[in-house]
Amino acid sequence: MISKSPDFPEYTAPATESWDNLAEWWDDAIGDGNPTQDIIVEPYSEKLLELQPGERVLDIACGAGRFARRMADAGAIVTAFDHAERFIERARQRSTGYEDKISYHVVNATDPDAMLALAGGEAFDAAVCTMAIMDMAEITPLFSTLPKLLKPGGRFVFSVTHPVFNTEHARPTIERLHVGTEVVNRYAVSVADYLDMKMEQGIGVPGQPDLQHYFDRPISVLVNTASDYGLVLDRLEEPAYPRGTPAENPLSQAAFEHIPWVLLGRFRVASW
Repeated sequence: MISKSPDFPEYTAPATESWDNLAEWWDDAIGDGNPTQDIIVEPYSEKLLELQPGERVLDIACGAGRFARRMADAGAIVTAFDHAERFIERARQRSTGYEDKISYHVVNATDPDAMLALAGGEAFDAAVCTMAIMDMAEITPLFSTLPKLLKPGGRFVFSVTHPVFNTEHARPTIERLHVGTEVVNRYAVSVADYLDMKMEQGIGVPGQPDLQHYFDRPISVLVNTASDYGLVLDRLEEPAYPRGTPAENPLSQAAFEHIPWVLLGRFRVASW
């Protein structure tokens, strides 16, 4: 077992409240997508999920349901939940015509009994948590419940802001170098305090009206917490923006062609 808890229970209520306050603004701002979602997160999540038509999928922290609808379009039967009631209201509004493919619920991922009730006595083929684990004050309840929610060998796909390169204490930098007779830019990230588990407040989208809570955990903590409860990692992805992706300014993430801003992984439920 891991020696230090990955959880920050004292921030569960404040983090929940901040997302309920941000939900409508966030959906208005990026509900129809942004470059990170469109180019990196969703295509790689689909790749790792390997969905088959008719499979039952649990969408954890679904927000306004963008990825739930994408999975439903691929033929999945989706049970989606979020702790923010306003997100679920938006998800239902946006999902007209998906009533036979997606069911939405207000559930907190800190409540194992509520999550188990979503299965209705039948295990899911897969589960996904898209860009939300770093927003969760407590992850042990989720990781300890997933093996009970999924079939043996069932897969759980997650994506998070990269714990090394994309935190409040990671600083993108540009250095000018002389290479032969040329002057070139080297794009790098200065990283501090990577191994410290901590809560930070920051923004995900410029202009948002309130700060959100981020919970920094090293990759080893995420993997070991999952492993403690019978989830086995079988794939990691660290995608960068493709070469030539337009960048709004020199420090835009798209300009850093060799830096992964997102970490994605796939766990499977141990079947031994």
